[in-house]
Amino acid sequence: MDKKLKILIIDDEEDFFYFTKLNLEKTGRFEVAGATKGPEGINLAKKNNPDLILLDILMPEMDGPQVARHLLEDTTTNNIPIVFLTALANKEDIETGKGLIGGRPFIAKPVTSAELISRIDSILGI
Repeated sequence: MDKKLKILIIDDEEDFFYFTKLNLEKTGRFEVAGATKGPEGINLAKKNNPDLILLDILMPEMDGPQVARHLLEDTTTNNIPIVFLTALANKEDIETGKGLIGGRPFIAKPVTSAELISRIDSILGI
Protein backbone atom coordinates (compact mmCIF):
# COMPACT_ATOMS: atom_id res chain seq x y z
CA MET A 1 0.00 0.00 0.00
CA ASP A 2 1.24 3.49 -0.87
CA LYS A 3 2.22 5.88 1.89
CA LYS A 4 -0.61 8.21 2.86
CA LEU A 5 -0.04 11.95 2.57
CA LYS A 6 -0.02 13.68 5.94
CA ILE A 7 -2.18 16.79 6.03
CA LEU A 8 -2.31 19.16 9.01
CA ILE A 9 -5.35 21.42 9.29
CA ILE A 10 -5.04 24.43 11.58
CA ASP A 11 -8.49 26.00 11.80
CA ASP A 12 -10.57 27.23 14.72
CA GLU A 13 -13.78 25.95 13.11
CA GLU A 14 -14.10 22.44 14.55
CA ASP A 15 -16.92 21.47 12.17
CA PHE A 16 -14.83 22.45 9.17
CA PHE A 17 -11.93 20.35 10.48
CA TYR A 18 -14.14 17.35 11.24
CA PHE A 19 -15.82 17.22 7.83
CA THR A 20 -12.63 17.97 5.92
CA LYS A 21 -10.77 15.24 7.82
CA LEU A 22 -13.62 12.79 7.18
CA ASN A 23 -13.76 13.54 3.46
CA LEU A 24 -10.00 13.44 2.93
CA GLU A 25 -9.47 10.24 4.92
CA LYS A 26 -12.30 8.36 3.21
CA THR A 27 -10.31 8.57 -0.05
CA GLY A 28 -7.68 6.33 1.56
CA ARG A 29 -4.95 8.73 0.38
CA PHE A 30 -4.63 11.02 3.39
CA GLU A 31 -3.86 10.93 7.10
CA VAL A 32 -5.24 14.11 8.68
CA ALA A 33 -4.36 15.78 11.98
CA GLY A 34 -5.72 19.05 13.24
CA ALA A 35 -5.45 21.87 15.69
CA THR A 36 -7.89 24.64 16.58
CA LYS A 37 -5.24 27.07 17.87
CA GLY A 38 -2.10 28.39 16.24
CA PRO A 39 0.44 27.34 18.92
CA GLU A 40 -1.05 23.84 19.00
CA GLY A 41 -0.76 23.67 15.21
CA ILE A 42 2.88 24.76 15.29
CA ASN A 43 3.66 22.00 17.79
CA LEU A 44 1.83 19.40 15.68
CA ALA A 45 3.73 20.51 12.58
CA LYS A 46 7.04 20.04 14.38
CA LYS A 47 5.98 16.66 15.78
CA ASN A 48 4.22 15.15 12.72
CA ASN A 49 6.15 16.71 9.83
CA PRO A 50 3.10 16.86 7.52
CA ASP A 51 3.33 16.91 3.74
CA LEU A 52 1.04 19.98 3.61
CA ILE A 53 -0.57 22.42 6.04
CA LEU A 54 -4.05 23.88 5.48
CA LEU A 55 -4.05 27.07 7.56
CA ASP A 56 -7.02 29.29 8.37
CA ILE A 57 -6.29 33.00 8.13
CA LEU A 58 -8.62 34.34 10.82
CA MET A 59 -8.21 32.66 14.21
CA PRO A 60 -8.22 33.99 17.77
CA GLU A 61 -4.98 34.38 19.75
CA MET A 62 -2.65 33.79 16.78
CA ASP A 63 -3.82 34.31 13.20
CA GLY A 64 -2.76 32.33 10.15
CA PRO A 65 -0.05 34.72 8.93
CA GLN A 66 1.53 34.69 12.42
CA VAL A 67 1.46 30.88 12.47
CA ALA A 68 2.97 30.78 8.97
CA ARG A 69 5.75 33.14 10.05
CA HIS A 70 6.63 30.86 13.00
CA LEU A 71 6.64 27.80 10.76
CA LEU A 72 8.85 29.51 8.16
CA GLU A 73 11.35 30.64 10.80
CA ASP A 74 11.80 27.11 12.17
CA THR A 75 14.21 24.86 10.26
CA THR A 76 12.12 21.78 11.11
CA THR A 77 8.99 23.19 9.43
CA ASN A 78 10.14 25.80 6.90
CA ASN A 79 9.92 23.42 3.91
CA ILE A 80 6.33 22.32 4.54
CA PRO A 81 3.94 23.81 1.95
CA ILE A 82 1.28 26.02 3.52
CA VAL A 83 -2.08 26.70 1.90
CA PHE A 84 -4.23 29.41 3.45
CA LEU A 85 -7.94 28.78 3.96
CA THR A 86 -10.28 31.75 4.07
CA ALA A 87 -13.92 32.70 3.96
CA LEU A 88 -12.80 36.25 3.14
CA ALA A 89 -12.15 35.41 -0.50
CA ASN A 90 -14.32 33.83 -3.13
CA LYS A 91 -13.70 31.71 -6.21
CA GLU A 92 -13.36 34.82 -8.41
CA ASP A 93 -10.56 36.07 -6.13
CA ILE A 94 -8.71 32.82 -6.74
CA GLU A 95 -8.97 33.27 -10.50
CA THR A 96 -8.04 36.97 -10.57
CA GLY A 97 -5.33 36.72 -7.90
CA LYS A 98 -3.91 33.50 -9.34
CA GLY A 99 -4.91 31.80 -6.07
CA LEU A 100 -2.28 33.56 -3.96
CA ILE A 101 -2.38 35.61 -0.76
CA GLY A 102 0.97 37.06 0.25
CA GLY A 103 2.66 34.80 -2.28
CA ARG A 104 1.05 31.67 -0.79
CA PRO A 105 -1.73 29.61 -2.36
CA PHE A 106 -5.14 29.90 -0.78
CA ILE A 107 -8.44 28.10 -0.92
CA ALA A 108 -11.73 29.95 -0.51
CA LYS A 109 -14.25 28.49 1.93
CA PRO A 110 -16.59 26.80 1.43
CA VAL A 111 -14.71 24.27 -0.67
CA THR A 112 -15.87 20.93 -2.01
CA SER A 113 -13.85 17.79 -1.34
CA ALA A 114 -13.07 17.43 -5.04
CA GLU A 115 -11.77 21.01 -5.26
CA LEU A 116 -9.68 20.58 -2.11
CA ILE A 117 -8.13 17.31 -3.28
CA SER A 118 -7.42 18.81 -6.70
CA ARG A 119 -5.62 21.79 -5.10
CA ILE A 120 -3.64 19.54 -2.74
CA ASP A 121 -2.55 17.37 -5.68
CA SER A 122 -1.63 20.44 -7.72
CA ILE A 123 0.40 22.04 -4.93
CA LEU A 124 2.23 18.80 -4.13
CA GLY A 125 2.79 18.05 -7.82
CA ILE A 126 0.86 14.79 -7.82
